Formats: sequence, C-alpha cells, structure tokens
Amino acid sequence: MKILAIETATEACSAALDINDSCIQRFEVAPRQHTQLILPMIDELLQEADVNPNELDAIAFGQGPGAFTGVRIAIGVVQGLAFAHDLPVIPVSTLAVLAQHFAKEHSHVASIIDARMQEIYWGLYKKNKSGVMEATIEDNISSPNDYPGASDSDWFGAGSGWKTYPKELQAKFDNNFIGFDATALPTAEDVICLAKPIYHDNRAISIEDAAPLYLRNKVANKN
Repeated sequence: MKILAIETATEACSAALDINDSCIQRFEVAPRQHTQLILPMIDELLQEADVNPNELDAIAFGQGPGAFTGVRIAIGVVQGLAFAHDLPVIPVSTLAVLAQHFAKEHSHVASIIDARMQEIYWGLYKKNKSGVMEATIEDNISSPNDYPGASDSDWFGAGSGWKTYPKELQAKFDNNFIGFDATALPTAEDVICLAKPIYHDNRAISIEDAAPLYLRNKVANKN
C-alpha cells in the first residue's frame, strides 16, 4: 500500500509518503511559503522512494479547518494529482491530525487552533482501540468563552489556540486538565495515521466529492 499525504492548513507545510507502513516525511514551518514548498516536497519523496504518482493507492490531506489560503493549497494540489492519475482521496480533519500527534501519550486531546477574529477552531478527540483519534463531537468554531470544554477523563490540549487563550480554555475543564502543547503543528505523517484505517475500510472517495472544511463559512451559512 502506498499513500501520499499533505498538510498545509497552518504555518507548517508537510508531505509524507507511506509504503507498507514505512513512512518518510518533509516538514517545514514556513508561513506564506506553502505554494513554493509543497510540490518540491512531494517530488523529493517520490524520487527518494522511486515511486511514480500513478503507483499510489490514494492521496490523503488535511482538509482544515485552518488558514484559508493553506487549505485551498491542499485541495488544489490534491485535485491536480488525483485527476491526473485517477487516484482516490482521503480528506481528514486538521484538528484530528493535531490530536493524532499525541495519541501515544494521551487518550483524550482537545485540539484548538487560533482562528483569528477572537475565535477558535476546536475539536475534542478520544483514542480508539486501534490508537486512532476519533471525534467525540463535531469540529466547530466559536469564541473562547463559548468553548464547551469537557468534564470526563483527563484531557491534554494541543494547538495554537492554547497559546492565545490559555486561561480561558483551561477554565472550561474541571480538575481533569493535564497540560497543553501550544507549539504543536499538524504533520502529514499524522495525516497518514488517520488515513490508513479509512483506506482499509474502503472509505476513500473520488476527488469530485472532496472539499475543504471551512467552519467559519459553515456557521455563516446558517445565519
């Protein structure tokens, strides 16, 4: 099995290639440089592994939420590769990708990304028996004051929102909050971890059915 993955929804730009459970990755924190970086990263990975794009089984990507431009870059690159080589795609939540990064150490992760305009993108994730993070509630956007937190289990926080609103967010938990990593960024390698079970369950989709996740637009459309 060969899966290529990309993640460009935050200031981090990364690509990863997994071949039969052996993964290689390129990762760089480079705000506003994703357009210049992502295609060379993909080319390097394919050349290193001596794999042609038409030999891939699927392409996975972080579909957001995150920076509008970064999310658009991801969907654009994936569209180009998937259409050109007739490949299925696997979109995964960028908030889930953040949570997956901590799956070895924590069973419950509160992923929060600073959405600007005094809002946050947030998701609550629980590790399943296979070690994969699953959402306990649908990804959302709100003000920090409207963030619900959680009262069950021990929760760990991940993402830039914890740097911007640490006191407000921690106050939403009882005595079950065990710390946070506000510097954590989503990686394509963690996209792979989430994409594999989806592929094995035959839940990959065609590129025509893939779409970015714009939570702010979703909220606006309800009004």
